[in-house]
Amino acid sequence: MLWKTTRYDIDLSEPKVMGIVNVTPDSFSDGGQHADSNSALRHCEQMLREGAHILDVGGESTRPGSPAVPLQEELARVVPVVREAVKLGVPISVDTYKPEVMAAVLDLGADIINDIWGLRREASAGGPNALDVVGRHPTCGVCLMHMHRDPQTMQMAPMEGDVLPQVLQFLERAAQALQAYGVHKDRITLDPGIGFGKTVAQNFSLLARQRELLAAGFPLLAGWSRKSSIGAALQGDAAEAPPPAERVIGSVAAALLAAERGARVLRVHDVQETVQALRIMAFVKRQERDAYVA
Repeated sequence: MLWKTTRYDIDLSEPKVMGIVNVTPDSFSDGGQHADSNSALRHCEQMLREGAHILDVGGESTRPGSPAVPLQEELARVVPVVREAVKLGVPISVDTYKPEVMAAVLDLGADIINDIWGLRREASAGGPNALDVVGRHPTCGVCLMHMHRDPQTMQMAPMEGDVLPQVLQFLERAAQALQAYGVHKDRITLDPGIGFGKTVAQNFSLLARQRELLAAGFPLLAGWSRKSSIGAALQGDAAEAPPPAERVIGSVAAALLAAERGARVLRVHDVQETVQALRIMAFVKRQERDAYVA
């Protein structure tokens, strides 16, 4: 299985690790640590040393309740990083829902658009919408994510009932719309949107039943890293959930379970730990195959 992108065909026969590069002052997990271009690029290089296969650059926090970032501010954060990151020799993804940002980074050579809105956003001032922008760059890779409502309100009124069929239907329709714009199926990956308008129980139900999402016929990206659902599961009888930086082990466990249930891309903050866990899983699988052949 290949995920075809602007410059790279990514082999998804084994799960790939996508390192998160937040060029923001207010990310829920590492806000401010990599908010300028130089520190963000150093972080990119560190993640590559730790084994990241893909880098995902974002200039706007989409944590629950986060305010939208003005277009020019997001461009000022993201463009200088992408301009240099495309020289690092790995696929560069950009986490954005703004069509203008998509156009700018694709013109710089970015490989993947990772959109929490599933390419539903219109441009300001009557410009091309997100689907139009990606349709004009049909060789790029795209990750379409499910989100209920928007980042400002999604956790005020989360989804109701069994979320899996709702998420699957949304993602299938988004993929169909993108293909109608001329983007080939092998350039599309889907993300069920863990934490985006869903309860803790609903998030974990998506993990438990994740294989059902494979029915859409696309690779899956899983983004569990350090999220509040991990904190809730780890809290137990404690008065408070552990803060994001103390959710590493839980995040790696969720990533490994997601990979075991068919996810081909794991979007993470903690690259080294996730890479090591995947290596252990791959080693065990090799032993299973060898024993079966014998």
